[in-house]
Amino acid sequence: MAFSKSYIPYGGYWSSPYAKWQGSFANLHALELAADTAKRFFELRKIDPSKFDNLYLGQTIPQPRCFYGGPWMAGLIGNGDITGPVINQACITGAVCVKMASQDIEDGIANASLIIAADRCSNGPHIYYPSQTGPGALGQTEDWVWDNFGNDPWAKNSMIQTAENVAKANNITREEQDDVAQRRFEQYQAAHAIDRAFQKRYMVPIEVGRGKKARLIETDEGVFPTTREGLGSLRPVMPEGSVTFGSQTHPADGNSGMIVTTKETAKELSSDSKIEIQFAGFGTARVKKGFMAEAVVPAAKAALKDAGIKISDVKAINTHNPFAVNDIFFSREMEFDVNNMNNFGSSIIWGHPQGPTALRAMIELIEELATKGGGYGLFGGCAAGDTAAGCVVKVAG
Repeated sequence: MAFSKSYIPYGGYWSSPYAKWQGSFANLHALELAADTAKRFFELRKIDPSKFDNLYLGQTIPQPRCFYGGPWMAGLIGNGDITGPVINQACITGAVCVKMASQDIEDGIANASLIIAADRCSNGPHIYYPSQTGPGALGQTEDWVWDNFGNDPWAKNSMIQTAENVAKANNITREEQDDVAQRRFEQYQAAHAIDRAFQKRYMVPIEVGRGKKARLIETDEGVFPTTREGLGSLRPVMPEGSVTFGSQTHPADGNSGMIVTTKETAKELSSDSKIEIQFAGFGTARVKKGFMAEAVVPAAKAALKDAGIKISDVKAINTHNPFAVNDIFFSREMEFDVNNMNNFGSSIIWGHPQGPTALRAMIELIEELATKGGGYGLFGGCAAGDTAAGCVVKVAG
């Protein structure tokens, strides 16, 4: 569908820092932590949560009591009068939430929708499925996080195998992957320049612990210092493969949020009413089994078509890139310089909590466009099941 009425207030979004696997957020309830982050954001921005008439909760990893989903989250943030669904589309969950919230604005169903996406990869659930038909009535078990990383029940391969498949089929070398991984780390450092000026545009610090043990987490935890020499010294994860732990993302914990509303309300809630942000296009795609990284290209093309623009009209691109392979393939197919994508870092560096990952990438895309005086921005990210989503935003002012 064509989007023309959906706007995002400038500054009407946030992200917690992302913490590494088994880091500072490992034992915190993902939804409760997300609610605390949202309330802190509302206090900082002096936004009344009763302003919202709808909520989309993005979550891919079960947490205790998550059955109550959106209504529980709405109550936790201080608006017990609204409801909304839980969205789970793996790594593109945040992008799909934005699209669905925008549809509500386009259709006149809502005036101001709130999106909160949160996950905790650390200490994921170990699930037992009872079965009276099994031998001795024994059921099945599943490690929600690890088992799904390692096996696509349809394609019959692991996530990393999809990257290896794309690398082999497209002659993407180990050296190219290491070069991109190093470039992404250097770009992430730009977000930390001048006392983290870029990150402070959207990042909400999180306090963990109590009393004397309380401490403030202000930036991402678990980002690995990267050098070209260090990357070159790593062994491939799979035998005879090309992907190393340095050229792929790492599981993380965290949350992100965004407001989607009408043009008038966006201006009212904006921290700078001169900057206008419009959600302009969306697209999805699915490719053949085991080639997940390739799905970003047709999804991005679909989003550009929906927005009525071409890649040459795009001023900035951010991706969810669980593997460096993703960006290399995208760059070749879309004829966009791989070194000029993700100019303030990406999930390959700051980690991948799943549900909120795409949302944070879109937030950083908006802020980059704002620093450049506006223009069109494109987000593209892959997801489980060899799928992907693309989003186009337009920033003016």
